[in-house]
Amino acid sequence: MERKSFADMDCSVAQCLEVVGEWWSMLVVRDAFLGVSRFDDFQRRLGISRNILQQRLGRLVDEGVLTRVRYSEHPPRYDYRLTDKGRDLWPVLTAMRQWGDKHAAPSGPPLQVVHKGCGAIVDAVLVCASCGERLGPRDVDAVAGPGHRPGRPLPPRVRPADISSV
Repeated sequence: MERKSFADMDCSVAQCLEVVGEWWSMLVVRDAFLGVSRFDDFQRRLGISRNILQQRLGRLVDEGVLTRVRYSEHPPRYDYRLTDKGRDLWPVLTAMRQWGDKHAAPSGPPLQVVHKGCGAIVDAVLVCASCGERLGPRDVDAVAGPGHRPGRPLPPRVRPADISSV
């Protein structure tokens, strides 16, 4: 089945999926956060075919999510390490993990994240960067942003930006 491209879609979620939305990609990123860096280790942990893993790693490198660092000349071998762009996927991965813990882990979370500073199990929450208030979907409005392309329709619950009220 041919993969659909979201490249022309005027949506940041679609653009994120364009980079990491293929099967296995976020699991590769997850393992990179957990310290996995070598091809054989990714392959062994994920149980993924070598050719698919090679494609996913290549795409993540091409997109700047991972970087390849040579650790052996003969034969040439590489570590795959997260870039700043890759590390910016931490909140995305955390939200996915927390959703899975709540809705798809009947025996409880298979992995827990512990805050090094205090030892508590982490429960990441979305808060307003300005006032610190906790946010849910009913606490926000969606408005057209500076990257909205003129002539592109807005979804029903998104209103045009009112620059005069900012």
